[in-house]
Parts: sequence; C-alpha cells; structure tokens
Amino acid sequence: MNYSKGTNYALHTMLDLAARKPGVKIGVQELAARQNVSPTYLSKILTKLAKAGLVDSYSGAQGGYCLRRNKDDISFLDIIQAIEGNTPLFKGCESNGPGCLVESVMRESERKMDDHLRATTIGELADKMAAHLAEHGAVSQEDR
Repeated sequence: MNYSKGTNYALHTMLDLAARKPGVKIGVQELAARQNVSPTYLSKILTKLAKAGLVDSYSGAQGGYCLRRNKDDISFLDIIQAIEGNTPLFKGCESNGPGCLVESVMRESERKMDDHLRATTIGELADKMAAHLAEHGAVSQEDR
C-alpha cells in the first residue's frame, strides 16, 4: 500500500495552513519552500485541494491559500481522497467470483483504515503540533 508523494505534500500543506489563524493566507512560494518542493508541483496539489472544497485560493499581491473550512472539520480522509480519489486500494478477486474470502478481509481492513482517517482531523494534529512547540519554547500558533 502506497500513497503518492502528492498526498504527503497535501497533508503537510494542510497542517501548515491549519496551524495558522483562520483566514490568514500564505503564498505557494512559502508553502513550497517549507517542504522543499517545486511551487509548480505544489500549485497542482493546491488546485486539487481547492476543487475538493478544502482550501480557498486568492490571487494578487495579498493572495495565497487558507483553509476553507474549520480545521476540526477536515479529516485526513478528506485530504487523501482529494489527491488520490475514492478508488479502493484492493482490487482483485474478480476471477474468484462473489464471496471471495480474501476480498472480504481486505475490504474490511480498508474500511477500518478509512474510519480511522475519517475520525482524525488536521485540527487535532495542528493542536498537538502547537502544544509541542509551546512546550519547547518555539513559535506558537497565535504568533503566526
């Protein structure tokens, strides 16, 4: 099982946006520099996140990106599906016919993983990160 690099960058980008005060915009250049990725590549990821209704995009000198929804209403599954789509991870058993026992185990495993990713929000992780930074004397979310 393997998610794309795009999903990794999307999750980290959303965490970066969630760690900011609501409505505070950040440009693609800064977001890309934080992850050491091409701004062009990250722009494509941000376009997918915008189409999924997860981020807002603003153009112009004061433009940038910010979360569209509350950080506590955006699950890891929302972000992953925005990048990867909704295709099941396990594909197979067509030749074994209906009721394949292997397929039932794999589908149940995927359902449990999806449930966990759906229950985990980017806000939870942003709050943990802010607490960790505050504990170690680093910049807090309010300072951003």
